[in-house]
Amino acid sequence: MLQKTHYYTIPIFIPEKACPFRCIYCNQYTIANKVQSPSVDEVKETIEKYLKTFPEHGVKKIGFFGGSFTGMSIEEQNQYLNIISPYIKLDQIDSITLSTRPDYVTEEILENLKNYKIETIELGAQSLDNEVLAKSGRGHSVADVKNAAALILQKGFKLGLQMMIGLPGDSFEKTMETAQGIIDLGAHYTRIYPTLVIKDTPLETMYKSRKYTPFSLEQAVEWCKHLMKLFAKNNVTILRMSLHPSEGIITGKNLVAGPFHISFKELVLSALWKDTLDEKLTGKHGEKLVIEVSSKSMNAAIGYQSSNKKYLLEKFRSVSFKINNNLIDNEFNICIADAHYSR
Repeated sequence: MLQKTHYYTIPIFIPEKACPFRCIYCNQYTIANKVQSPSVDEVKETIEKYLKTFPEHGVKKIGFFGGSFTGMSIEEQNQYLNIISPYIKLDQIDSITLSTRPDYVTEEILENLKNYKIETIELGAQSLDNEVLAKSGRGHSVADVKNAAALILQKGFKLGLQMMIGLPGDSFEKTMETAQGIIDLGAHYTRIYPTLVIKDTPLETMYKSRKYTPFSLEQAVEWCKHLMKLFAKNNVTILRMSLHPSEGIITGKNLVAGPFHISFKELVLSALWKDTLDEKLTGKHGEKLVIEVSSKSMNAAIGYQSSNKKYLLEKFRSVSFKINNNLIDNEFNICIADAHYSR
């Protein structure tokens, strides 16, 4: 029997379902590109469409995103979850992930979810600073996040904690404290979202009245670079970095301002490799530079649009990157003419 090693997720978006709060940055109708929550038939159609594109082998998941899933009545939750049950029984779907608010997690709700093949519950924590949460209109406290996280783990679910950077009142210190808090709370996964100014949100009003200044792309990349290092060091998987690029965001129709880039994660990975290589090569120049990396790291090492290679060509006449199958992850070897360095 072939081992399942690749992961595939079928996203089901439920925009603003059951959420009475209006976070200053949020316009779920724009983000999810939908106004109505999907019907039973629409959910089935989405599942069937994705399953046709997936290979036979691999771990296949359903993800309920976009709204506060557990804010719905238990009857409504079960209506959606029961759609998935036949696919799980036929081994077409392996598990379910859902996202919700920290203040919509109770023991009763979690006990009901245990009747279904829920693997991961993701909480939109956004920040672990009460001032940032208040200024962002989140409607919950840091204590709510901590209590919900503990209860989720106690009931045997995997925990995801989402965070945002650049919210009103945020600072680099608060962001790093939030990341450390996510680690300390026992999260298995995280998602990192640089704050964007979306059309028809309170944050747009703040931006236009000069009461809020969004991050530049460079600042967002710099902060996320440090977050990646911290989460990697503590074995917390980053499932996503930056907002899902809906058509309105990509074209700019719904994006007012902020650090959006279609290849944001690649920019961050490139920046990490630039720092690493720069540190190794400080003060060194030469005719020929050869860098050996794993196949997994090749694109990031070269840099987005060859940015790192271009940077190194300012110091070396010739720069080449080669795959070394004996290297794994972020390992690399550096050869400068007759000298040899490795890590």
